[in-house]
Amino acid sequence: MPRPTKNSPERGDARTRLLDAARDVIRAKGFAATSVDDLCRAADVTKGAFFHNFGSKDALGVAAADYWGKTTSAFFADAPYHQPDDPLDRVLAYVAFRKAIIAGTLPEFTCLVGTMAQEVYATSPDIRDACGRAMFGHADTLVDDIEAARRARGISGGWTAASLARHIHGVIQGGFVLAKAGNDPELARENLDHLDRYIRALFHVGEEKPS
Repeated sequence: MPRPTKNSPERGDARTRLLDAARDVIRAKGFAATSVDDLCRAADVTKGAFFHNFGSKDALGVAAADYWGKTTSAFFADAPYHQPDDPLDRVLAYVAFRKAIIAGTLPEFTCLVGTMAQEVYATSPDIRDACGRAMFGHADTLVDDIEAARRARGISGGWTAASLARHIHGVIQGGFVLAKAGNDPELARENLDHLDRYIRALFHVGEEKPS
């Protein structure tokens, strides 16, 4: 995922700096444990600037989820997994890319919206829905390649391209949770290795195409 940047007064206006701070601090501490003071300190802005841009901490949470969705969309749009000609190769390259960017500390590679959704799904519907927009929106970017791979290989069954896209994203998010629980990034990478094997089996890679 896009890596945290060091706090600096030169890195953007107050709103952007607060959103960058939210991205980094919430991934490290969680939404509930992150205070407005934490965010202002990380962004090097005053509380007045915070409340000028966001009426409340929850409003900041909604904006941070939307910001995450926008910035990560640009990051993934430029990623190399789009390059293969075969759509299934693109799906598998996506999984490999997600494994490759599991690097650094847990807050550096885990997901902001996944972190917030787990905390606030029952207490802040607005933040939950913003997290859902980002998560499901990203999963949707895989649907066309999955469907093209289904058609190319004559795959049928009781699943859809959209459901597999959501499953892929769920495995990734689950890997982040396991990595946090075990304090070990390798647990997230292991999840993606199993995901790669599952997708290959689902599409009969290495087998004759079903008649």
